[in-house]
Amino acid sequence: MSERSERMARAAESGDRRSERLHLRSIDELSLEDLVDVLDLTDHMVEVCRRPVPKVPALRGRTVLSLFFEDSTRTRLSFETAAKRLSADTMTFSASSSSVNKGESLRDTVETLDAMGIDAVVVRHRSAGVPWQIARWTSAAIVNAGDGWHEHPTQALLDAYTVRTEHPSARTAVAEGRRPLEGLHIGILGDVKHSRVARSNARAFTALGAQVTLVAPRTLQPPSVTGWGAGADVAVTAELDDVLPKLDVAYVLRMQLERQEQALVPSLREYTSRFGLTPERAARLPGDALIMHPGPMNRGVEIAPEVADRPNAVITNQVANGVAVRMAVLYRLLGSGVPLSGSGSERREDPHG
Repeated sequence: MSERSERMARAAESGDRRSERLHLRSIDELSLEDLVDVLDLTDHMVEVCRRPVPKVPALRGRTVLSLFFEDSTRTRLSFETAAKRLSADTMTFSASSSSVNKGESLRDTVETLDAMGIDAVVVRHRSAGVPWQIARWTSAAIVNAGDGWHEHPTQALLDAYTVRTEHPSARTAVAEGRRPLEGLHIGILGDVKHSRVARSNARAFTALGAQVTLVAPRTLQPPSVTGWGAGADVAVTAELDDVLPKLDVAYVLRMQLERQEQALVPSLREYTSRFGLTPERAARLPGDALIMHPGPMNRGVEIAPEVADRPNAVITNQVANGVAVRMAVLYRLLGSGVPLSGSGSERREDPHG
């Protein structure tokens, strides 16, 4: 676990009688065995999703709360779809129409919802560390759906699963019993400094064996990448054109338009000309390289429309895999009793029962 995550965990769980509950707040809470086990379980959930009636009773009688303090479409709907396919009941909290607008504190909101009877909270908040704080106030399992610039662990899991299933070298690694992403070079391109996706992905990708390079303008690079890699260093560069021919995966981050207003880039046009994945740049990638994006895309800014629609762009696959990965996470937290922080080797119940 990173030093920052350790501090958050200690601060949140100090004197907390509820800390024995299982959570997924950070990629750092997963061992290599856990990561591989979640990806393997996702294979089963993909099979469920392909059935004529994509539903199993694994979480019947459980309630999953979506607690979103930031706007979200794909992540919230993905979690809610995952919960429903496992037969869980769902509750949705919207900050814009809640008592938060009347001055209710975060703690009062959480404790009120907890009193209604919930088993898991999927939380997104603009402030880093909120998932750890919420764990003090509820007996429910906490799943981090994005906390500030800090982490977005299920995005990292679905991205790792997509690479594992779509890249031929990753499929070979799995067949040979090696780490799924061993030998792959993944470039994370764009606004790395402000990206919770970049942080979680760098940890997950390196833990699974990949080499990771962060590519960004100097104004959008993190001040330090110490601790970003899991047992491996993460490289940083501003030279996109030099890196592209070496990549097995080009992972393009969304360029947040407010960065121009903050003068972190001279203009969006200049950003696109130097760091956008244009057709010319995409042509420099190896033939079997994957193109990925967490969404939503700014077509024509960080990625050209025709590049996003290429056969080797697996962006819609990421969305589809997101449901299955989140089914696997919810099942492990609520259905099997197997700790996400455990060895991943315990016997698991059949989720299709």
